[in-house]
Amino acid sequence: MKREERSQSVEVYDCVTEILKCKWTLAILDAIARGVNRPGRLERELPGLTTKVLNERIRKLERYGIIIRQVYPEIPPRVEYMFTERGKRLLALIEAVNEFARRWDE
Repeated sequence: MKREERSQSVEVYDCVTEILKCKWTLAILDAIARGVNRPGRLERELPGLTTKVLNERIRKLERYGIIIRQVYPEIPPRVEYMFTERGKRLLALIEAVNEFARRWDE
């Protein structure tokens, strides 16, 4: 493996582990997967999640290309989050980890 490919691989691994180790990021991704895709509803759905933390996690997920923000030109403005193709692949990984955890004692 070339040095550049290895460096990129390490960077991607770091991004994925950063996502997987954060309880709020996982909770946000789970909620979006269940159809909860508006900021206010995410806050109501996830007790204890502050607006500041939600905004930080959402920005990070957007920066990593996991979700996209759709802004609708309405009054009042409406914002929704949805998975990118990369996000859908990550969701499949998270579901596999959840299945592994459910079957831990087998």
